[in-house]
Amino acid sequence: MLSEEIELVIDDTKSSMQKAINHLEQELLKIRAGKASPSMLDGIMVDYYGNPTPINQAANISVLDAKTISIQPWEKSILAAIERAIMQANIGITPQNDGNQIRLFLPPLTEERRKELFKKASGEGENTKVAIRNIRRDSIEQIKKLQKDGLSEDAAKDAEAEIQTITDKFTALVGKHLEAKEKEMMSV
Repeated sequence: MLSEEIELVIDDTKSSMQKAINHLEQELLKIRAGKASPSMLDGIMVDYYGNPTPINQAANISVLDAKTISIQPWEKSILAAIERAIMQANIGITPQNDGNQIRLFLPPLTEERRKELFKKASGEGENTKVAIRNIRRDSIEQIKKLQKDGLSEDAAKDAEAEIQTITDKFTALVGKHLEAKEKEMMSV
């Protein structure tokens, strides 16, 4: 019975750490690396008839080339609202509205801007590592509780060692994601 409880703790640990990695991946997608990507607009809400609506649900977003994104609203009447939402989102790109669609022209990344963006990516990575360490701490506390309830010391030590191995694996994964993002930023 106790080994089932250990398995549950370990499964919860893996699941929670995977969620932290998934969150990191989403955050890294939002940090532009010089290449146009519709995901850069994720999280930007446009006022659509009084309702805050994700921009991709009020317009067709397409990438015209490596440096240009086109936003074609379903209705021309919301062009100004989309333009305003992009300006307020402060993504570092000024929208160009031609009356039919909005185009975003990505400026080339300066060395300084790359460093700034990588610093932001590193900050997200650090937040994820902190989250992973917190998950590890909580999992080890659960194992210690199981030990008080009769789990043998050896089984508790083995479980803690496994949790540490999982933690190391996920922490290394954060590093790999940051490395990939840095390569992407420097290759443009």
